[in-house]
Parts: sequence; structure tokens; C-alpha cells
Amino acid sequence: MLAKKSMLLIFMLMVFVLAACNDDKAKEVTEEPEEVEVEEEVAADPKSELKNVYPLTGIKTNDPVNNRIVGIMVNNATQARPQSGLSQADIVYEILAEGPITRFLAFFHSETPEVVGPVRSAREYYGKLAFDMDAIYVYHGAATHVEEKILSTGVDVLQGMVYDNDQVLFKREDFRVAPHNSYFIYPNVYEVASENGIDVEREYEPYPFLKDDEVAELSGNPANQVEIVYFEGQEEVMYEYDPSIEKYIRYNDGEKTIELDDEEPILLDNIFVVETHHEVIDSANRRAVDLESGGNGYLIRKGTVEEVTWKNVDGRILPFQDNEPLKFVPGKTWINIVPTSPGIEQSVTIQ
Repeated sequence: MLAKKSMLLIFMLMVFVLAACNDDKAKEVTEEPEEVEVEEEVAADPKSELKNVYPLTGIKTNDPVNNRIVGIMVNNATQARPQSGLSQADIVYEILAEGPITRFLAFFHSETPEVVGPVRSAREYYGKLAFDMDAIYVYHGAATHVEEKILSTGVDVLQGMVYDNDQVLFKREDFRVAPHNSYFIYPNVYEVASENGIDVEREYEPYPFLKDDEVAELSGNPANQVEIVYFEGQEEVMYEYDPSIEKYIRYNDGEKTIELDDEEPILLDNIFVVETHHEVIDSANRRAVDLESGGNGYLIRKGTVEEVTWKNVDGRILPFQDNEPLKFVPGKTWINIVPTSPGIEQSVTIQ
């Protein structure tokens, strides 16, 4: 009898254990697994991580941007083409120098070319631009009265006549003849400037530049080709828009403006054409050019053009529309200054 009871107890115990196991399995099936939170990785915008901005191009960078701007007089006579270094300039002014020939004042800051040139003589209005930009002004030669006026402004200069063919700051190339063969050795500029007591560091307020979404919303009349006639048949400039790269390519007298060494073309993001009063002041056809009074202009960006006015704001030639300032597309800019006679409408054709 006792054995039967023991057997009954063992049986009941087994039933209980089996029931408990089945219950656990049911729980395993019906219970939902715990949700595990996974933090979603958001790709960082590389532009947002860049802390500095080049003041003349609006391009962001993590490199220091406190180096001094350098403005260099670059020859544009036929015998001087193609030039060296212009593709690395941030801003270039093109203005008549003497007779029908234009000359460039190329401002460098964000890039360091190996050489720039050929370098040519100074003019008072170029010197003023360099002074207003707080740049080191580099030129090779100047009439005595012109140089006196330039130096009286207090602009810091490096004069090619002082360093002519020293192989440190200037060198003469034998594939061209004077005065079209003087080249500036750019990487040495800050060292030589420092040795001469010239400050080589500056903090600059950036030019006004559009943000990416503002660039995408740009509108205006088409400007796929821009022709500027300084002198009919003698000095004609053309800019052609390439939509595949969204930049303008420059031509001078029908030939593409390229780098001497590698034949790379000059590619530009902004063309700013302005008119102002010019006056011939001597028998060598040197001019006085008004860079203060303002006037009419065209601002050309991303294949479009807008009619604007220009003002000199703290030494910078800037575009305005309905008295409101306009902004540049980030990148490189060329500023063409044409005489009020015959005027911008007669000198410039835009298609």
C-alpha cells in the first residue's frame, strides 16, 4: 500500500514538472523580445567641420588664414602671354594701363604659386587698390612721380628694381625679352618681407559670399558669353561659360587664357564688370582712374547676369542692386574696369 502511495506521489511530481516546463516554453514563445536601441549614425557634413574661411574666395578650410594678401602687377602685353600664376589668384583686377593695353593686379592669398609673371611697372590706381586691400604690393619699375605717390600712401611694397634677378624674389627668364621676362618667386615673399620689416600676418574680413542654397537659387538673364572690348581689334576679352563645370573660361584676343607651364585654363566663378571715369594724364598715355565714385556694372555668376551698381566700401569694389549689397559665388573673381567713354553698354556684349 505504501509502495502504491509512493508511486502516486512520484507520478504527480513528474506531471507538475512537465507542466512547469511547458509553461516556461509557452512564455518563451509568447513573450516579445526586448527592443535594443541602436543609435543611427549621421554622416557629418565635411564643410560644417571646417573652421576658417579664405576671405577673398569664401572657401572654407582648416588651414590658417592669417597670411598677408599679396598684390602683384602682371603684364598683359601680347609678348607676355601666356602668363604664370594667374590661375591661382583669388581676385584679379583688369584695367587699362597705357594706350590700348590692359594690365592685371592679381591678389593672392589662398594659394601659393611657384612663380607669378611677367611682372610689370606700377600705376597709381593699382597702388591704391593694393593699399585699400591692405596687401603687400609687388611691381617691377615705376615712373618717379608715380612711385612717389604710391609710397606716400604708406602701402608696403616689394619693388622689382631693388631685387632684379636676385634669384630669391625675382628672376629673369631667357625665353622672353625685357620688359616681359621678370618673374616673381612667390614662395619667398613672406621671408623677404619680414626681413624688410613688413608685417606678413593679417586678419581680414571676408568678402560677402552666397551660401550653397543661395547659389542654387540664383537667377537672372542668360550670360553664356561675355565680350569686353577695351579697344576694337587691339584688346578684346571674352568669358565663356562651361555649364559642365559651372565656371567661366577667359579668352584674350581670341586665345584662351592659360598657364604657361601646364596650359591649364583660367577658371572663374564671378565676373564683375564696372565702368568708371578714365583720364589720360601724360604723353605716355598713362591714366588716372576713378575708383571712388561708383557707377554702373554687371555681376555675372553661374551663367546669369544682373545689372548692378558698384560702390567702394572700405576700399573694396562691391556690387549693389536697389541699394542693397549683392554677394559673390564662393570661388575666384575677375573684376574688369572699363571707361565711361564709350561706356559699359557699348563696351560689353552679353549673350
